[in-house]
Amino acid sequence: MAQGQVRIIGGQWRGRKLKVPNVPNLRPTPDRVRETLFNWLSSTILGARCLDPFAGSGALGFEALSRGAAHVTMIDQSREVVTLLREEAAMLKAENIEIYAANVPKQIKPVEKPFNVVFLDPPFHENLLLPTCFYLEEQGFLEDDAWIYLEAKEALQEVDLPKNWTPIKNKVAGQVAYHLFRREKALLPK
Repeated sequence: MAQGQVRIIGGQWRGRKLKVPNVPNLRPTPDRVRETLFNWLSSTILGARCLDPFAGSGALGFEALSRGAAHVTMIDQSREVVTLLREEAAMLKAENIEIYAANVPKQIKPVEKPFNVVFLDPPFHENLLLPTCFYLEEQGFLEDDAWIYLEAKEALQEVDLPKNWTPIKNKVAGQVAYHLFRREKALLPK
């Protein structure tokens, strides 16, 4: 079931290894990209409510919990992946975590409190990134000033994203372009 491992880089579980499920098109975020991302989020992650709707190996969600996130919701369309994520959560004795199977974006469960930090790292070939961005924006899943991490095969154009998302940082590492955006409260129509 597992094809390898990925390491948690920082926080209380630093150095712990997570199994990477042997599922087609699953591509864990590389260590150096995660390290950069969590450096970008260092002043934000403590106490954050995080959403990882394309959880895969769970590297982003478990890293967030390890570094002090208050709650993480992990979703994956593969039941096999969800089973492994639950096993990893039990092994780490992770609390404040919800893990479930769903087709994103339409099957994301409604939430009582919106998310402060969202990790969007869908399979590149499935064309889910932009529809998920707009779904989360339009359905009230995001805090007024949420941080949104986007990972894609190529650099994203700001004009393709919700108008109230401001680019903060971006980089390219190998075959991956990654971006951090900050949401501003949506402008009400006049």
